[in-house]
Amino acid sequence: MSALSSVEELALTPTAAAARVEVCVAEPLSDHSLLESARVGDEAAFAELVRRYRNQITNYAYRLTNDYESAVDLAQETFLRVFRAADRYQANYAFSTYIYRIATNLAISELRKRKRHRLVSMTGFFRSGDGHEDAMELDPADVAPLADVTMVEDERRAAVARAIATLPEKYRVPLVLRDVEERSYEEIARILGMSEGTVKSRISRARAFLRDKLKMYL
Repeated sequence: MSALSSVEELALTPTAAAARVEVCVAEPLSDHSLLESARVGDEAAFAELVRRYRNQITNYAYRLTNDYESAVDLAQETFLRVFRAADRYQANYAFSTYIYRIATNLAISELRKRKRHRLVSMTGFFRSGDGHEDAMELDPADVAPLADVTMVEDERRAAVARAIATLPEKYRVPLVLRDVEERSYEEIARILGMSEGTVKSRISRARAFLRDKLKMYL
C-alpha cells in the first residue's frame, strides 16, 4: 500500500484512526503514595502534597488564629513537621486527618501562648503604679456599634470571624472543622482525639455562643 493510499484511508475513517491512538491518562497519586515517595527523597512528590493542602491548611489556621501572618507561619511549620516525620507516618487514616491534626495542635499551642502573654500583660497592668504604657497590651475586643445599620456582607463575615476568635479553643476548633472546613464528625473526632459525642456537644455549644454574640446580625 502506498503512503498516499494510507493517508487517504486515515482521512476517510477518522473514527477508526482515533481508535488506534491510545491516550494514556495517568491517575493522580494518592496522598499516601506521595508521602511514601517523599520518604525516599522525591521532592516533587512532597511539593505536590504542599500544593494540594497549602491553601486549606493556611485558611484553617487563619480561622483559628484570626491572624494571616500567623496562619502562614503555622502552615509552613505544619508541612515541615509532616516532612520530618515522614518515616514515622502510618496510613491508618486519611492523610487529611493526619495533617489537620498537626495543624490543629500547632494552632492550639499558638492560642495558648497568646493567652499566657495577655495574662502576663494584664498582671503587669494591675501591678504597675507608674502608668507605663507597656501594661496596656490587652488587645480589647472592638465593641463600638456599627455606623451603618444595613450591614454589608463583608462586615457580617468580619463580625463572624471576630466572634469565632472569642470562643474558647475547645469550642472554636471543632466548630471551624465542621462549619468552615466541612469535615465529618468522625474525622473531627480523629483529628482531636475525642469521641464523636463530645465533638457534637462542643459544636452545639459553640453555635449557641455564636448565635448569642451575633444576634444583632441575625
